[in-house]
Amino acid sequence: MSSHSEGSTKAIFYALGANGGIAVAKFGAALYTGSGAMLAEAIHSLSDCTNQVFLLIGLKESKKPANEFHPMGYGRVVYFWAMMVALLLFFLGGAFSVIEGISHFRHPEPISSPAVALLILGVSVVLESFSLYGAMKEIRKIARGKPFMQWFRETRQSELMVVAGEDIAALCGLALAFVAVTLAVVTGNPVWDALGSIGVGLLLMVVAVFITREVKAMITGESAAPEVHAAIQAHIEARPEVERVMNLITLQWGEQLMIAVQAKMRPQQSDRALVDAINAVEESLQARWPQAKWCFFEPDIEAGRD
Repeated sequence: MSSHSEGSTKAIFYALGANGGIAVAKFGAALYTGSGAMLAEAIHSLSDCTNQVFLLIGLKESKKPANEFHPMGYGRVVYFWAMMVALLLFFLGGAFSVIEGISHFRHPEPISSPAVALLILGVSVVLESFSLYGAMKEIRKIARGKPFMQWFRETRQSELMVVAGEDIAALCGLALAFVAVTLAVVTGNPVWDALGSIGVGLLLMVVAVFITREVKAMITGESAAPEVHAAIQAHIEARPEVERVMNLITLQWGEQLMIAVQAKMRPQQSDRALVDAINAVEESLQARWPQAKWCFFEPDIEAGRD
């Protein structure tokens, strides 16, 4: 298993452990207090647990070996499961919370034992912070100093992106729920609790839309991260066998990478020498980037020149 895959798996297990405990506590508190915002948060945490299971399934399936029907393997199956997570976050987490909030807004009920609800929310913040810390720790290992939003837009690790997005949404949702319950208690108006549930739902839906947009790009087919693509081109152009790179295509395939090169080669003594030169360039690429499982090299000449 690659280090990137190990980092993603660690982050997913951090999130699964934290969200499992949070979901149980929130459901108990929601039943005890009758808080709509708390119930919305409980559904959100249950949705997150399901999401993490989906991501683990995706990582496991992506390791299946290539076969005649899938000659390039199953690496991109992680993108499918990441999209499933985004849809689940939108509908089960976000839409359900909004519907639940609207129901409580139309038929407001006072919160019983608000101290219990606030205590559970506080504990949830601690556990969710632990989960986010684990995800950010793994992100920092691969982000190479990039700001988080830049990494989020450029990363090709859908599973780690989803975990980080979920954790951030969860912490913001907890803050909204805490404020909503507090206002409901201070003002004696349970409508604040309903508005909190709606706010949590809308927040989850917004985050789900951002995740869906990024995963859609991965499913459609994205190049390697910009700095990797640029480094590959610089590496090829620096090779003594290559005169000029005419075209370079990189395609991220889950954890793996496909490279297709069209280049003008320096003159060689024979056809065999040209083949050896191409093989040397391909071997150097795969030595530098072990994730580059496929490398296709096309020697060519510039149009209008000998």
